[in-house]
Amino acid sequence: MPQASTRQDEAHSTPSLAERFKATRHLTEALLQPLSEADATIQSMEDASPAKWHAAHTTWFWETFLLRDHLPDYRLFHEKFPFLFNSYYETEGERISRGQRGLITRPTLAEVLEWRAHVNAAMEPLLEDGDLADLIALGVAHEQQHIELLLTDIKHALSKNPLGPAMWETPTKAVAAQQDGWIEHPGGIARVGHQSDGFSFDNEGPVHRVLMEPFALSRRLVTNGEWAQFIADGGYKDHRLWLSDAWAWLDRRNISAPLYWRDDEHFTHTGWQKRDPDAPVAHISYYEADAFATWAGCRLPSEFEWEAVARGQDKAESQQRFDASAGNQLDQAAPPAPVGTAELFGDVWQFTRSAYLPYPRFQPAPGAVGEYNGKFMAGQWVLKGASCATVRGHSRASYRNFFYPQQRWQFTGLRLAKDV
Repeated sequence: MPQASTRQDEAHSTPSLAERFKATRHLTEALLQPLSEADATIQSMEDASPAKWHAAHTTWFWETFLLRDHLPDYRLFHEKFPFLFNSYYETEGERISRGQRGLITRPTLAEVLEWRAHVNAAMEPLLEDGDLADLIALGVAHEQQHIELLLTDIKHALSKNPLGPAMWETPTKAVAAQQDGWIEHPGGIARVGHQSDGFSFDNEGPVHRVLMEPFALSRRLVTNGEWAQFIADGGYKDHRLWLSDAWAWLDRRNISAPLYWRDDEHFTHTGWQKRDPDAPVAHISYYEADAFATWAGCRLPSEFEWEAVARGQDKAESQQRFDASAGNQLDQAAPPAPVGTAELFGDVWQFTRSAYLPYPRFQPAPGAVGEYNGKFMAGQWVLKGASCATVRGHSRASYRNFFYPQQRWQFTGLRLAKDV
């Protein structure tokens, strides 16, 4: 699994859209190789989906939005697959309920891989069609998102096995020392949103202006060791630190630590491992991030504050550049794990205090693809950056990830902010 990074080898030329398509499709399939048929089929909770379903759904996307409409005489690989592998596109008709995806024992993983090969071959004549470039770029980004979901969903599923099975035997990378201190920003009027010619999702625009007061953003992420101090200080038992909904959630779910913690261990893609106190904390909810920030005498940054600082690291949106050889690096790369980097990208998604809402003048795209982001703009919170499970080249300063406040199975963490 390639680690996320905003820095790309300048010797690599920017890959073509066809190369990005092929590398992304290969990466999905490479991640399925360590899994058994049972591993690839199980669904451990409604928020997660089986690995096989991710492999099939991303193939359904290409068949539905590209091949069906733009390749003359194309016939569906299987007439029942759209019902099984549509996710939430109401325009595309009825589908199996989300919580039932783990019951899809057929088609087998081998049959899904056969379907993928069929669609890959059928896509060849469309990959050089300039009129379809924007839609193909969306499909590549969509599959990259599902690659990250595949990794986090299978981690959750394997964690439920009392044996603590490992997806990889490779040890994780050594943790790097994070730099202390604060990045101060004078505030003022800033332009936010996607501002380059590269690909972006519709929720990253339109570009607009915001007014910010002076603030500072921590140079580093909150660590496991700091979180242990929060727990030792009674952080999960002090109602004064928690939002009302959060306090009720703690009581209802009996939450007392980040997901995957037990004693001095945590569950990883390499099974149960001793927890490094210097590694960035991960798998926390918005509720927990907000409570910790209050306990630390700080706050969460707004998404605009985070973006204003991150744009200086963005290298003219260089995260857009995709490492087309990533699929060939799986055997050498470490499993995803936060290790502490000198950048704002690549360890954990970072919670902000910004509600996930449309930007001024936002309009969803017409048709089914307009359901991609806009209809989820209620009740969720914006996260920025990228995680160790994010495909290299996928994120950028304007990127807006979003989750409900109680969700924590993703690699989610926090970076503190304060007023100055």
